[in-house]
Amino acid sequence: MKLKLILAAMIAAVSVMAQAQTAAAPAASAARADVKAEAKAAAKAGETKAGDTAAPKAEKSKSKKARADVKAEAAAANKAGETKAGDAAAPKADKSKSTKERAEVKADAKAAAKAGETKAGETAK
Repeated sequence: MKLKLILAAMIAAVSVMAQAQTAAAPAASAARADVKAEAKAAAKAGETKAGDTAAPKAEKSKSKKARADVKAEAAAANKAGETKAGDAAAPKADKSKSTKERAEVKADAKAAAKAGETKAGETAK
C-alpha cells in the first residue's frame, strides 16, 4: 500500500514539473518578442542610450564609375604622390635574376657544403 502511495506521489510530482516547463516556454517566447518590439521602437525613436543597441549600419553607396576608370585614377594618384600611406598598395619588391645557370649554382652550393662554409640547414642533398 505504501509503495502505491509513493509511486502515485512521484507520478504526480513529475507531471506537475512537466506541465510547469511546457507552460513557461510559450510565455517566455511571447515576452521576448514583446521586448524586442519595444527595443526596436525605442531605437527608432532615439530613446536609447549609447551601447543599448547595435550600431546603426552605414548605407553602402554604389559607385557610378567603371572599374577601369577608378583604377586609372588610383594609378595616376599613386604616380603623382597624392596618396597617403596605407592608401596605395605596397610597392612590389624587385626580383633580381641570377646570371648563373642552375648547374653552376648547385655546384657552388655543393662545394661550399664540402668546405663547411654553410650554416646548419643549408646543406645540399
